[in-house]
Amino acid sequence: MLTNRPRGTEDILPQEIDRWYLLEATARQVSRLYGYREIRTPLFEHTELFDRGVGDTTDIVEKEMYTFQDRGGRSVTLRPEGTAPVVRAFLEHHLEAGGLPVKLFYLGPMFRYGRPQAGRLRQFHQFGVEAFGSRDPALDAEVIALAMDFYSRLGLKGLELHLNSVGCPVCRPGHREALQRYLRPHLGELCPTCQGRFERNPLRIFDCKSPVCQEIVNSAPTVAASLCPECSRHFQRVQEYLQELGWQFIPDEHLVRGLDYYTNTAFEIMVTGIGAQSSIGGGGRYDGLVAALGGKPVPGIGFGLGLERVLLALAARGQDLTPEQGVDVLVLTAGAGLDRAAVSLLARFRAAGLRADKDYLGRSLKAQMKYANRYPARLAVILGEAELARGRVLVRHLDTGSQAEVSLEAVEEYCLSHLSSKGAWKE
Repeated sequence: MLTNRPRGTEDILPQEIDRWYLLEATARQVSRLYGYREIRTPLFEHTELFDRGVGDTTDIVEKEMYTFQDRGGRSVTLRPEGTAPVVRAFLEHHLEAGGLPVKLFYLGPMFRYGRPQAGRLRQFHQFGVEAFGSRDPALDAEVIALAMDFYSRLGLKGLELHLNSVGCPVCRPGHREALQRYLRPHLGELCPTCQGRFERNPLRIFDCKSPVCQEIVNSAPTVAASLCPECSRHFQRVQEYLQELGWQFIPDEHLVRGLDYYTNTAFEIMVTGIGAQSSIGGGGRYDGLVAALGGKPVPGIGFGLGLERVLLALAARGQDLTPEQGVDVLVLTAGAGLDRAAVSLLARFRAAGLRADKDYLGRSLKAQMKYANRYPARLAVILGEAELARGRVLVRHLDTGSQAEVSLEAVEEYCLSHLSSKGAWKE
């Protein structure tokens, strides 16, 4: 009998799920405020999508993808990131026909095989946005501001926004040559992975986690020194817009991000105190990705944020989300033969938008009261034979112990009015 979940996965238990509801609700709320609409793509795609879209020199494609043959002999991969599937959907469904820009967001699980540790799971969850159709640096700033706004609404503090430009096809070749000239004398010192990247994509060596490789590239020529005039102007304007919006950032010439499709703006959001995985999200511009996947040239920019890492960061700062637990109303019965009345009243409370429940184990009234406090409930509505005969019920405020006799016909209004000042949950 299998009793343990697969390594690198987590169960989200009932006592934890409200935190996830808050995360997802905040992501949806802030995305809609910025004009982004939700998209949902399949959990698996044709492997070629990630080979072409993510890049065959990335750690994701080289080491981390869950790839397998389906029964038809086709190679499919559990999605390791969200951008390539969204681009595929953008092209397949001709979303540009509705007018540009197209602004989308997604929420859902991703899958990468790696050594599990705090903040790094094999199944994890991301919130991401993608915007297609504009090279305006104001859109870059908007995407970054949306990410920072999301964290701000959750109350997460102590963030560092790292910002860089990784250039474009015009200025990248010059930097590539300069970087290879610098690295060639050190080629034998690089890790085997970076030795393989030397010819294919030396820029990715900046993203290597090996201390030896990091020491070598610490003095290497950066893309920032090779930017063409257009890329320089674009990056300068992105910074000016962020300053206008009030978001502080740290210029970081060694930031290249982990995917091959980035051009121009690249950013990463860091937080301390959550172990080795200090990045809780990032993204950038990918003006060549749509064309690389078979479409006409359409610029794009987006980000992906790891939700498990957000929860870790909040907890590390004592800012853990504390959503309200329990129910608004628990219906109790004082005596036998009152179950039908309790079920009917329970349905009325739920129809009024109140979280409501009842005892289903036939407990005594005293035991039901203990259950109400343990649940916890905020109000206990007690049905007694004598009170019901007069069309009345007892409502007890469990925080104070006070109670009132209320008309059965008006009990929903009474509960709503007494809970509204304390933030009763309603759709």
